[in-house]
Amino acid sequence: MLLALAFAGGNSTAWAQDKGSVDPKPLPPLANPNDPKLGAKELFARKLLPANMPTQSIGTYAKGCLAGAEQMPLNGETWQVMRLSRNRYWGHPDMIALLKRLAAKAHKDAGWPGILVGDIGQPRGGPALTGHASHQIGLDADIWLTPMPDRKLSREEREETSAVMMVRDDRLDIDPKVFTPGHLLVIRDAAQEPAVQRIFVNAAIKKALCREAKGDRSWLSKIRPWWGHDYHFHIRIKCPAGSTKCESQPANKEGEACSAADLAYWFKDDVIHPKPSPEPAEPRRGPTLAQLPAECRKVLAAPAAKQ
Repeated sequence: MLLALAFAGGNSTAWAQDKGSVDPKPLPPLANPNDPKLGAKELFARKLLPANMPTQSIGTYAKGCLAGAEQMPLNGETWQVMRLSRNRYWGHPDMIALLKRLAAKAHKDAGWPGILVGDIGQPRGGPALTGHASHQIGLDADIWLTPMPDRKLSREEREETSAVMMVRDDRLDIDPKVFTPGHLLVIRDAAQEPAVQRIFVNAAIKKALCREAKGDRSWLSKIRPWWGHDYHFHIRIKCPAGSTKCESQPANKEGEACSAADLAYWFKDDVIHPKPSPEPAEPRRGPTLAQLPAECRKVLAAPAAKQ
């Protein structure tokens, strides 16, 4: 049974601390869905179930779609899915399998009861109305840096609980009161998955991982600083075999990327304390359907898979 409708409204970002809705409302019908200027996000957000097609990740992480998506089960022994109202718990089967493995490893290696799974992607991928520019082809997933509680969360808790900030107020390092050795083990477990290409974290978290990692440190090359990852980390996997229309990113070549020079940019004062723009930001329109791979039209037009 479909437990969440597309959420009408929301902020321009959809990070782990943004709340969802216990009673999401369906999006209204589009006046002119064939308007060539219409953002593709309006079309994909209205598809509540996957396309009944063979599984394919199509295009790039930030400009593509997903056929034959699989749902991440909302509950498992070692995971729970958050923000159900977003209906973004769909991904390529390879990503769903990886998340299940990671959940079990987090329980075994870090002693966490399990993981809290944030956004993966929409039922047919594609651009989202709010939040991510990526997460479009079922190969990206967000994992909260807050360990799963040792109990089943209520629907209200899944929509309204805020993730825990892992970075100090001065933005120069992690907060040792909340960022523990267990966090390193969970991120390491994710990075050591062969299919994982990149993991995005706040620069302070990358700095802490570089400082604390022992033994084999080769996995650190996959850890990349990026904005907006204070509360969660973002897993990105390579294009799976069989997805011939999928485009992976170039392989990592920088080694551990742990030197002061590697991290210097991210700790510049104007980067960690940016000045607000004097002009209001324009809403992100995103690509039109014509700007996505041609196969995405078929994904949108396909009948819904049976659930």
